[in-house]
Amino acid sequence: MRYMIHAVKMLFKSAMQYRASLLMQVIAQFVMTAGEMLAVVVLLSRFKVVGHWGAGEIMFFFGVMQSTFALTELFGRGITSFPWFVQRGEFDALILRPRPLLMQVMVSQLDPRRIGGATVGVIAMLVAGARLNIAWTLTKALLLLEVVLGSMLLVLGLFMIEATVSFFSVKSIEMVNILTYGGRTACQYPMDVYPGVLRFLFTYLAPFAMCMHWPVSWVIGEAMVQLPTWAYFLTPLAGAAFFAIMVRIWYIGVKHYRSTGT
Repeated sequence: MRYMIHAVKMLFKSAMQYRASLLMQVIAQFVMTAGEMLAVVVLLSRFKVVGHWGAGEIMFFFGVMQSTFALTELFGRGITSFPWFVQRGEFDALILRPRPLLMQVMVSQLDPRRIGGATVGVIAMLVAGARLNIAWTLTKALLLLEVVLGSMLLVLGLFMIEATVSFFSVKSIEMVNILTYGGRTACQYPMDVYPGVLRFLFTYLAPFAMCMHWPVSWVIGEAMVQLPTWAYFLTPLAGAAFFAIMVRIWYIGVKHYRSTGT
């Protein structure tokens, strides 16, 4: 863990060497994500409700998903770039180093520009929370923090699917993007507005509903699933479980790794 923290610090220091460039990239990411938020606002101004969910509730879900995904891309850039590591033969060097392999991959790159996207997500949550008059308690605040962390692990796990496939094929598969970036778009809205097939996909296979939507809906006072309060603290663990499974599968892929020779 000390190695990981040190590596992250060094990467941030490296990014700060070009502060003007970094600032412009963060602003650009902020504007792009704000544009996505504006599209949701326009949609809600036209239709007022989506299913039985109002504008404030939809915007809160949007904020949670955007901040979660942006933070995951910030710290998980090494995993999303892993297929290129394999194609260029750079993974060979990581194998030879006396450090945990997955940790090396994760801290190999950062994407600080995603701070802009995360900021938009936080703003959306704050504005929506004020509009909904959420009665914040320590329990709700801690649960929301756990939701973000658990959902980050879930997204990292989805990214690791493509990383695992790259051991067997140097070409990525677009099907993975349906679960990752497609999931980000779909899960900006409450899961119960979708037909049964999509609900099943994002509840049990890529468990965004279990990890994010169930506890978040309880936080805003519109619980999708009626559970005891303590049980909502268990549902985000689905993200951690999914990540653990993907890590295990990824290490199986490592055993079958063959260098591209580049």
